[in-house]
Amino acid sequence: MTQPKRPAAPRGFSTRAIQAATRTPRVDQRPNAVPIYQAVTFSADDAAELGAITTGAMPGYSYARLANPTGDTLAAAIAELEGAEAGCVFSSGMAAIHAALMSVLQSGDRVVATRAIYGSTRVLLVNRFGRLGVQVDFVDATDLAAVDRALAGSPTRVLYVETISNPTIVVVDVAALAALAHRHGALLIVDNTFASPVLCRPIEVGADLAIESLTKYLGGHSDTLGGSVAGSRERIAEVKAIEIDTGATLAPFAAFLILRGIATLAIRMARHAETARRLAEWLSTQEGVARVFHPDLVSHPQHEVAARQFPHASGMLAFELAGSPVAARAAGGAFIDALTIPERTASLGSIHTIVAHPPTTTHRQYDEAQLAEAGIGAGLLRCSVGLEDADDLIADFAQALDAARAAAAAADASDAARTTERPASVGAG
Repeated sequence: MTQPKRPAAPRGFSTRAIQAATRTPRVDQRPNAVPIYQAVTFSADDAAELGAITTGAMPGYSYARLANPTGDTLAAAIAELEGAEAGCVFSSGMAAIHAALMSVLQSGDRVVATRAIYGSTRVLLVNRFGRLGVQVDFVDATDLAAVDRALAGSPTRVLYVETISNPTIVVVDVAALAALAHRHGALLIVDNTFASPVLCRPIEVGADLAIESLTKYLGGHSDTLGGSVAGSRERIAEVKAIEIDTGATLAPFAAFLILRGIATLAIRMARHAETARRLAEWLSTQEGVARVFHPDLVSHPQHEVAARQFPHASGMLAFELAGSPVAARAAGGAFIDALTIPERTASLGSIHTIVAHPPTTTHRQYDEAQLAEAGIGAGLLRCSVGLEDADDLIADFAQALDAARAAAAAADASDAARTTERPASVGAG
């Protein structure tokens, strides 16, 4: 039992200043926003209590790398949104992907991953986990027979997919893939970032772990980094251990900003989706646009899967500019440079519309063969549709397409001129 403290003797100015500046107020009323617990250390009543909290023998807080109240509130909110027993939050989406994989993989294990995958995730799997003795094979995750053969070919620990792929907007059947994975003794890990829990909750249809880049739709304002993993209590305990051991802790202010974003997530997603649908329909009728990828279009290869799996599409679309590789690449750069509303930046899921050229941004690590294998053409543009007015975006895209067509024509003319040039004749000696 803690002994009552003796009355303090008069203390010096520095001692009084430190104690006065860190004395927490008593608040009997419940705040309407989760407080930012911007503290690294938390005090216990005695040494025994501190030890019990630090070792996990009793709930509480001691050191922010282990746990922080603002972060824990966000983790609980993520679990509820995902329909999972528990959640864990991280300093970035890539930190969440790393921890989810690290929590279940060891040397000698095998991963079967979707061919349509985020560039940094592929690098993490092949270059980092591969170096540790993990075998990684890629498959078209929309071809269930091919996935079945891949899983049957060799014992597999993880089937890894993206609900909606980055950047080609490929949609997978999460429930069917969960059944296949479990039939072959594998775990299904799903990156759900492009869909968000508004559109899809992978855990509810059989996935073992669901990952979100909280930087994207859940945060929603391009002002904070974060990531999350959701799943069963047992699996998240293993994921949490990786977070603690690697120090990939989410800062409390970032957790506060993401909680603020979650409050308006459903409303924002509906607006993102409606504007993206309008923009995709318009783009599909435009000269110089070879293909448009958006699940609401009947031309999308997985339109029926998306219609069955999602209440509506997300705000993500992609489109391929027409022309030879040289012309299409030139057109892509001209299109982006001509835009006046979208931000010329990376990332997605923001209030701002963002148009990116995947071969030089999100999938910059890929060589030409890997780009072709992933279905990423020279003129592919990925568009994260923001919350601006649809008519304004369509008008801006129209004038950018004019610039793209002009750039493609100029590139074709330049390429034709080079191919018709003949070397100077060499005189006989």
